[in-house]
Parts: sequence; structure tokens; C-alpha cells
Amino acid sequence: MVIKAPLLTRVLALGAVVALTACSSPAPGLVKADGVERVSVERAAFDGELSAFRTSALKLGNALLADGGDDANGNVIASPGSLLIALAMLRAGASGDAAAEMDALLGLPEANRDEAMNALLAELEKFDGDPGSVDEANPPAEPLLHVANGLFVHGSVPTGEPYLQTLAKHYGSGVYPVDFRDKAVTSPAIDAWVDKNTGGRIKKAPADYDVNNTFSLLNAVYFASAWETPFSPNATYEEPFTTAAGGTVNVPMMHSLQDLAYAEGDGWQAVDLPYGEGFVMRLVLPADGGAAQAAGQSGDLLDPLKLADIAGSLEAAADESVQLSLPKWNHKSAFDLRRVFEQFGLSSMLNTTRDFDEIQRGMTITQAAQAANITVAEKGTIAAAVTQINAEASSAKMPDPARILEFNRPFQYQIVHVETGMPLFMGKVADPR
Repeated sequence: MVIKAPLLTRVLALGAVVALTACSSPAPGLVKADGVERVSVERAAFDGELSAFRTSALKLGNALLADGGDDANGNVIASPGSLLIALAMLRAGASGDAAAEMDALLGLPEANRDEAMNALLAELEKFDGDPGSVDEANPPAEPLLHVANGLFVHGSVPTGEPYLQTLAKHYGSGVYPVDFRDKAVTSPAIDAWVDKNTGGRIKKAPADYDVNNTFSLLNAVYFASAWETPFSPNATYEEPFTTAAGGTVNVPMMHSLQDLAYAEGDGWQAVDLPYGEGFVMRLVLPADGGAAQAAGQSGDLLDPLKLADIAGSLEAAADESVQLSLPKWNHKSAFDLRRVFEQFGLSSMLNTTRDFDEIQRGMTITQAAQAANITVAEKGTIAAAVTQINAEASSAKMPDPARILEFNRPFQYQIVHVETGMPLFMGKVADPR
């Protein structure tokens, strides 16, 4: 089997026509645009676009939390950062109504979108490492953030030359040519990619496998870091937590007294709890009357504009002495992203059979899903997520604290890359058990 010309002519790193020997192997070879190097860009040139990306990610995060995923108990962990990167890669090959719709509803930059995403990825890559090297019982003092993009395409379906060039130029990525009809080979290959790039925290691709697919785009995000100031295990003990349902349960609650960026406003208190260099966990506690809303049980989540205001307040805040009570939690979620996209209003993107012709002729989205998990404990945090979009081509004694902040009722949280403000993960804790 071969990848067909003419659209791949002069683009394939392995030649104008590539024999799919990889289709008989569980480890298909990566094919990149021939002679196209990743462009080096300056982050400072894209401050406006990066701000737009942060707003887009907050919108997506809110949509994911509102959807709630597959967990009926109100706990949600999602990765708007992963979803945004995957959608940006999809948008790179979109045109027509789907492109206009994605730009308008997601708030993507009108110009320099791929260049700005290149700048964002370059900032995140400063913390890159091998997820497989992490001892999750002892998170690393220096944060490790691994972001990976994978694109599996059916070898006999032409993939557009400009699209491959954009992937190579701004995403540093290529494609894995496979035979989707050979499920026994291709499905384990995709699962192996997921497993490797999440350090084994997610074993399988989140979307259902379909032998009729010709395109599978994946993004993985893995984060591991110790707290800048770890919680003492001796200060962890059972305390009551009021769940979103209104009941009270006893959960292991961690305690510390730290100088932290603290802010409050109408109906909320928030604090940035730092990891090692470059990352914080942003914890947002709604006023007592807003606990149910924060957990998504009734009313609305804190909207993206409010979350952006909170971010601005914390970024400008001076440190204060905060006595912090925070539960441990270990949560996972799975999302049907087609449902999320429908609720977001992305109907043209979901239903078009022509607006992704620059990727594959007649391509239409068939499945989209995300899986995410997080472990928060005394030493630090481990989190992982995979987003997948599939398509088919028709072709101690301390001073009294100034603040007391007890996360003993439902709350929201984010893991934020400080330099760009990108919320890599967003979640809510309705019941830490």
C-alpha cells in the first residue's frame, strides 16, 4: 500500500511516494513535510494572540465542566489546553463555514493563528520531559510538562501538502501513515502513542475505533510537579467536606500556612498555590451560597470573563499569609466531545463534508473525545489528558494568618502556565473521595 500522489508530492520526508511498511507494524513511522523546518518565533510578538488563546481555553474549559463528562458525582477534570491545541491543528486545515464558525465561537485569532500557537507550544516545551521517567509517588521538584501532537492518516487517502507543511512549520509535527481497516494493528499503535505520551496514566485512545476512519488527530498533555512548599503528611487528617448534594463526608484534608497570592471579590475567594518554577494551581472558592453552582449542580459555573477577572486579580495580588485547608483528590473524567461541540454551537465544523478538503477531500468528523485524570496529594500533582478527533474522508508555630481559606466545600481549580496564562487543566471538586 502506498500514500498516493499528487498532494503529497515533495512533502514526504521518506519520499514522494511512501510504502506503508508501517501498516504491518504496531509502530508506524512518522512522516514529516520534506525540507520544512519548525519556525522559530518570538513569544513577545504574539501577546494579543496568546491572550485570545487563554480566553478561548477558558471558554472551552467552562464548556467541558458544564458538560460534566461521564462522572455522575459532580467531580470533573478536563484539559482545555489540550482541546484548544487539537482544535487549532484541525483549524489549520479548515475553510469555509467551518473555519468562520470556529474562529467566531472559539475566539481564535483572526491572523497569525498558527504562528501564535507555535509560540505557545515553544513556551510550554521549555518544561518538556519524558513522562515515563516520573516517579509519581515523588513528583519532580522541577515541573515536567509534556505536550505531544499525533496525527494518524489512512495511507491510501491523500493528505494535503499545505496542511502537512503547516504541521511541520508551526507544530513540529507530521503524520503516521496507517491502515485503519487493519484494526488489529492500528488500534494498538494509537493506544501505544497515548500510553507513552501520558506516562501510562491513560492507556487507550478516548474515542471509539472505527475502521472507516481515515484521520485521527491526538493531543496529549502530561504534567507532574511537586509543590513549591509541600504539605506535611502529619498535618493531613480527616475533616468534614460539604458535598454538592448537600451532605457532609469526612475526607483527608491537607493543611499549611503559606504566603500566597490571594484575591477576593463579589462571591469568591481565590489563591495561587505554586509548584516549582512557572506553574501554579489556581484555586477558586465561591461564596457559600454559590457552592452548588460551582459544582455544576444548579445555576452556572463561574463564566470565562469572571475567571479572567480572577486571573488578573491574582496576577496583580501581593502575597498574604494564608492558612490553607485543601482536600486530597484523585479524579478522572471522559468526555464525548461531539456533544460538547454541539452545545458550543460548532454545527458546521461537525457536519461539513467539504470544509476540511485541505486535509482530506470530503473529510467529516466522526468521533471526538477527551480523557483526563489528576492526582493531588501532599507532595504535588500528577495530571494527564488526551484529546482525540477522528474523521472519515469520503475520499508549625506561625504568625496568625491574615486569611483563612478552607476548601471544605465544592470548588474549582486550574493548572496554569504562568508566563502565558494558559489554563492547561481545569476542574471542579464536588466530593474529594
